[in-house]
Amino acid sequence: MLKIIGTYNKPTIEFDTETGELIIQGNSFTVNALEFYKPLLYAITEYKKNPLLQTIVYFKLTYFNTSSYKSILDVLLELKSLDAESEVIINWYYEKADNDMRDLGSNYQNLVNLHFNLIAIEHVNTPAFRFFKPHQPSWGLK
Repeated sequence: MLKIIGTYNKPTIEFDTETGELIIQGNSFTVNALEFYKPLLYAITEYKKNPLLQTIVYFKLTYFNTSSYKSILDVLLELKSLDAESEVIINWYYEKADNDMRDLGSNYQNLVNLHFNLIAIEHVNTPAFRFFKPHQPSWGLK
């Protein structure tokens, strides 16, 4: 199990090798995306030695920069090399109004030729971490 807790500019990553589920969610605009995604690439490489029959990936990104674009492509290419042993399914979530994020998912799909589900969701009104559970104030105010 790989778990990297996200920050404002780095996504949360959870890769459960017992279930074959990988979740990447949040923003990804770190200065050194190559270094940030290195543990995930290593985890996928190790997982390829004994993969499950199906691997499901959930991309729930709200924003990422050019450096992250390349690193996400590296992750997808690593998953592509797994596709012979394990059916890899990519669930790419985007807000209905965010055509750019939808198009990025479609572009990745064309580049790596994996099974992609482009999934539109309604707008979620949390600026930085739209997919995380909303923060509740600890002082009891509503």
